[in-house]
Amino acid sequence: MQIVLDRKAKKFVLSQEKYIQKLLRRFSMDKAKVVSTPLAMHFKLSTKQCPSSDDEKEDMKKVPYASAVGSLMYAMVCTRLDISHAVGVVSRKPILCGYTDSYMDGDVDTRKSTSGYLVTFAGGAVSWQSRLQKCVALSTTEAELIAVVEAFKVLYILARILRSMVGLNTLM
Repeated sequence: MQIVLDRKAKKFVLSQEKYIQKLLRRFSMDKAKVVSTPLAMHFKLSTKQCPSSDDEKEDMKKVPYASAVGSLMYAMVCTRLDISHAVGVVSRKPILCGYTDSYMDGDVDTRKSTSGYLVTFAGGAVSWQSRLQKCVALSTTEAELIAVVEAFKVLYILARILRSMVGLNTLM
C-alpha cells in the first residue's frame, strides 16, 4: 500500500496500484479492458452461465476463483470501495448441500436406527448431527427415509434463513 501526503493540496491518498497490478498479472487479467464501472447494473450472473460440460468443468478447476475473489476483497476493504458491489456479486456461492445416512438397528436394546446428516454451505460444514431415530424403522429404506426427512428439515430452515439474509431465490 502506498501512502501519499500532499500538504499543499491538503490531500491524504492511499493507493494499492502496485498490488492491483500484481493481482492482474497473477490471474492473467493484465490485458483486460479498463472500464469506469466495475460491474454495470444491467450485468446479471446466473447459474445458467456455470460450466455445464465436463470439459468446461475441468477448465474451471484450473482457475483459482476463491483466491482471486479473496484478493479482490482485500483491495476492496483497504482502498477500493468502488469495487464493493462487483466483489459482492462474484463472491456469492450459495451452494447449500446436505449429506445423510442411517444405520439400521443401531441400538441393540431398542432396535432404533441411527440417523446422521451433514449440511455444508459454500464448502464448509454448518450443521451436523448423529442420533437415534425417534421410532423403530421396519426396513433400511424406511431408516434412510427418516434420516433424509430430518436432514431436509434443517436444509429447509437454513435455506429460508439464507434467502431472507441475502435475498436469494435460487436456493430452493
